[in-house]
Amino acid sequence: MTGFDFTKSEQYTLSIRLSADGFSFSICHPQVEDDRHLVSFPINAATSMTANLKEMMAASEALKHKYRKTNILIDTPRFTPIPFDLYEDEHLDTLFYHNFPQKDNETILCNILGKSNAVILFGMDKHAHQLLSEHFPDARIFSSVSPLIEHFVSLSRKEQNRSIYVHLKNGKMEAFAFDRGKLLLANSYECKQVNDQTYYLLYLWQQLGFSQENDHLYLTGDIAPTDELPGELQKFLRHTDILPSTWEGFPYDMQTLLICE
Repeated sequence: MTGFDFTKSEQYTLSIRLSADGFSFSICHPQVEDDRHLVSFPINAATSMTANLKEMMAASEALKHKYRKTNILIDTPRFTPIPFDLYEDEHLDTLFYHNFPQKDNETILCNILGKSNAVILFGMDKHAHQLLSEHFPDARIFSSVSPLIEHFVSLSRKEQNRSIYVHLKNGKMEAFAFDRGKLLLANSYECKQVNDQTYYLLYLWQQLGFSQENDHLYLTGDIAPTDELPGELQKFLRHTDILPSTWEGFPYDMQTLLICE
């Protein structure tokens, strides 16, 4: 990070994003709109998350300093939402493994979402969690869907009708359904082809009983101007729009985390 004054690091927020597609981290000043920096770090898919983390921390001067606040985003499809009323801290593993097969070396974490009255349970590699907890003892760890849901809840409360927000990223799709601020569904899908994406979204639309004429679908994330998905969906759903990125180049989930702070 050429030109960054690390003697002032305690004025900034550090946000680290970990994904199977690659790591990245941002350094942003909470009061200065344009004072933000994003660094991407390629990973070796043949080695563990912990090994890649050690390499990134050793190679990145920025990760050796203390910050005002540190966030860690875990991009994983192994998440499940539960109503806050059903949340019991001592039963995290039991609740989580009702929906997912058990996995060795996994720690189950949770994010309580105040705007949504929901809790997101998610899995994280146990060794990576231990390493990050030792290196960043004050860090807050989030599933990458948690800030997305809180952001979309705020948007959906302004809607007159029901809505689905779709986050696209590297051949994956996350869909979040709301009824004017009430979270109805949050799910992740592995699908790269437009036909598959269209099928899943229209099936979900039908299952929820949404109106093709009145309810709204929003797309965000990795959408190029040449993408065919918006046009395909508009053949069936009257209200289909693209949510623009606030900060060009930043992962959308990282943007929403910083916006929701």
